[in-house]
Amino acid sequence: MYTQKMLRDDALKGKTIVVTGGGSGLGKAMSKYFLELGANVAITSRNLEKLETTAAELEADTKGTCLPLQCDVRHYDEVEKMLKNAVEHFGKVDVLLNNAAGNFISPTERLSANAFDTIIDIVLKGTKNCTLAFGKHWIDTKQTNTSVLNIVTTYAWTGSAYVVPSATAKAGVLAMTRSLAVEWAKYGMRFNAIAPGPFPTKGAWDRLLPGDLKDKFDMAKKVPLNRVGEHQELANLAAYLVSDFSAYVNGEVITIDGGEWLKGAGQFNLLDQIPEEMWDQLEAMIRSKKSKS
Repeated sequence: MYTQKMLRDDALKGKTIVVTGGGSGLGKAMSKYFLELGANVAITSRNLEKLETTAAELEADTKGTCLPLQCDVRHYDEVEKMLKNAVEHFGKVDVLLNNAAGNFISPTERLSANAFDTIIDIVLKGTKNCTLAFGKHWIDTKQTNTSVLNIVTTYAWTGSAYVVPSATAKAGVLAMTRSLAVEWAKYGMRFNAIAPGPFPTKGAWDRLLPGDLKDKFDMAKKVPLNRVGEHQELANLAAYLVSDFSAYVNGEVITIDGGEWLKGAGQFNLLDQIPEEMWDQLEAMIRSKKSKS
């Protein structure tokens, strides 16, 4: 059931959506669903060849229009050029999806200052560059009914060891989402975020967990629902949040992680590893203590 498509076929008809990091993984999955729902989509990343291959594949699959635009979100002039090209091609842009990201799993003391900067620059500075360029454009052209959707993570508010640059950057993106949801609502803009749990993608997970580490580090075991996410589930949520059906949703971060972060947060959650017979023994011990007191 959870691999099925949620919205009606014309739910995004007439909308133009820019997806950063749209050439692969979750960005590609969301872009595909947007196209299926009638949107025009521009996908961006640094690798134009990969983008062109993805755009051709998505157009063939969906019969929609997908524009590949090379852009390094770390550079504001490239973002402005990407926006200009998208507007020239489609006439307007209605939605920005800040999905481009990077991450290292590493003890923080092993990271160079440059490695730390790389993640901050892609995730926080890149999101700021795109948000500022698109927001200023929408304000200048008096275009309303626009929205920005940011992909964050549950450790944006809890923090997480071994991914400190990512946690730091995503926390900044979340603060920006909530701040601008209030400040720029008067211009007809909405700002929301999605915090996904584990949605394995070949590229990202192979880089983060190389070799047989993926098998040893079974993410499904950390999720109360005992599975990882399906890409369509994330695409369904993203499509809803950029559609007019969510017109009253603003400044919200929606977690889609099967309960993973809550399981990690609870002080006694590890007790789910205690077998049934041990609970019987514990109960008997507690009862015997009560009867003696």
